[in-house]
Amino acid sequence: MIKQTIAFLGAGSMAEAMISGMVESGNIPAENIIVTNRSNQERLNTINHKYGVRTVLKDELNFAEVDQFILAMKPKDIDAVLADLKDKLTANQVLVSVLAGITTSYMEERLNEGQQVIRVMPNTSSMLRESATAISPGRFADMDNVLVAKELLKSIGEVFVIEEDKMDVFTGIAGSGPAYFYYLMEHIEETGRAEGMDRETLREIGAQTLLGAAKMMLERDESPTELRENVTSPNGTTAAGLNALDQAGGGYAISEAIKGAAGRSKELSKELEGLLVGSK
Repeated sequence: MIKQTIAFLGAGSMAEAMISGMVESGNIPAENIIVTNRSNQERLNTINHKYGVRTVLKDELNFAEVDQFILAMKPKDIDAVLADLKDKLTANQVLVSVLAGITTSYMEERLNEGQQVIRVMPNTSSMLRESATAISPGRFADMDNVLVAKELLKSIGEVFVIEEDKMDVFTGIAGSGPAYFYYLMEHIEETGRAEGMDRETLREIGAQTLLGAAKMMLERDESPTELRENVTSPNGTTAAGLNALDQAGGGYAISEAIKGAAGRSKELSKELEGLLVGSK
């Protein structure tokens, strides 16, 4: 059981997904979770009634009782929030940011020397507690606090500690990854419909096939290559399908999709931080 007190600065959809997972997991008492925003009392009331967590407007928050602050507001507000927090935080308190594109170094430069910062990146499956979440500690983050943050994030899925310079490729794989699977499903449905099958059945068949393959890969020791070879008989139907994928550049397209998304993630981070600096 996590005994720390955490406070969400922001109460949007990602924050709610995390709150829901944390409360359902039972890893942290609901009374140890505080949710704040600047002025939307109605939103806070909704979250309080739905999850039983404490809610308070940001100006009424007792900063001294909080161990970890989860930054879950809009990225454009980061400078104002950091300026407000800078002289209210102690070295033992931690900022955990779920803000896309904001690096730990950007935050550390705007806080007091030695302030603990952790950057995390959940994906949209967090709403189902099936997220693939990356966590990257800043320069001053204490490992005990990193482990607490990791345990909190396990309530919404699997957590992977990575170096921050790998965050963009993680985004290209896990952040954009759900869309790749939806794209694949679109074409499965389209092809099946052309052969006379109904959309609802096709969706269930395709989703179950993807789910089963994913579970097989997670639960077996074989590599993806070995698993593929195990289900591919020479001159069989799977071999014919894979050959068609190769001829159409399927593997190359997947690689380029990940590289493209990772490259855009890096560009967006630079653009966002550039805009924030330029707006001063």
